[in-house]
Amino acid sequence: MRYIMTIVWAILIGAAVSYVLTSMGGEPFVLSEALILSGIFVIAAFILGEGVLREKSN
Repeated sequence: MRYIMTIVWAILIGAAVSYVLTSMGGEPFVLSEALILSGIFVIAAFILGEGVLREKSN
């Protein structure tokens, strides 16, 4: 379930960031580019969550 929610949140945040950046730049919003950015967010979240930020058990 946490993987599904990570993907959902990454898509929402990626789309919002892409929309804001394209609006600030005066460019049209392109959904495929927003999904690519969301994919990058998903990969980064999985890498950080499973490896870098995981607490070590004693």
